[in-house]
Amino acid sequence: MGIGWQEILIVLVLVMLLFGSARLPSLMRNLGRSAVEFKKGMRDDDDEPVVDSNKP
Repeated sequence: MGIGWQEILIVLVLVMLLFGSARLPSLMRNLGRSAVEFKKGMRDDDDEPVVDSNKP
């Protein structure tokens, strides 16, 4: 049940029709920035010490 090249091509054509070729680069740029920020947030979350709220 893999996605073939025909399905990917259909999705790309639909995205081009919905957003237009002028807005597509900015849309992809923002998507990439969001992914980088998400990964950065996940990495920073692991570095934070665990605070025990039961301590007096």
